[in-house]
Amino acid sequence: MAFYSVFLVFLAGLALCSEAAPPNPLDAKHPLFVKVVDSVRGSPATNVPVKLYQESPDGSWELLSSKQTNEKGGLPELTTKEQFVAGLYKLELDTASYWKSLGLNPFHHHADVVFAANDAGNRHYKIVVVLSPFSYSTTAVVSEPVE
Repeated sequence: MAFYSVFLVFLAGLALCSEAAPPNPLDAKHPLFVKVVDSVRGSPATNVPVKLYQESPDGSWELLSSKQTNEKGGLPELTTKEQFVAGLYKLELDTASYWKSLGLNPFHHHADVVFAANDAGNRHYKIVVVLSPFSYSTTAVVSEPVE
């Protein structure tokens, strides 16, 4: 089991360092970049539906954006600097539709990544999600505050 955990972390590291990163990772207009990797095929996970929510003051989740990963498994324009204010956010990846499109029956129907953002100034976030039919792993790179 430890081997698989180390392997998933290794894959996430590869995704962070891959050439599939956006040309300018600190895009001033789009402070959040999401990358999804298929650990079974060892390739970007394309056409994965992803929703971005922000927690409202009453504790409910408000939908900010809904898109699909591109041919490189990325989502460089999921939100804007104006929308991405300090708060609690949730990424919801529809993993079931992705795996079913490949003829597999997954354990998880969706993968959620909940994180606090911009609590110490505006930052850029790169979140990588590594998928398999029975597990998922996430990692993030967060910049220092930017103007």
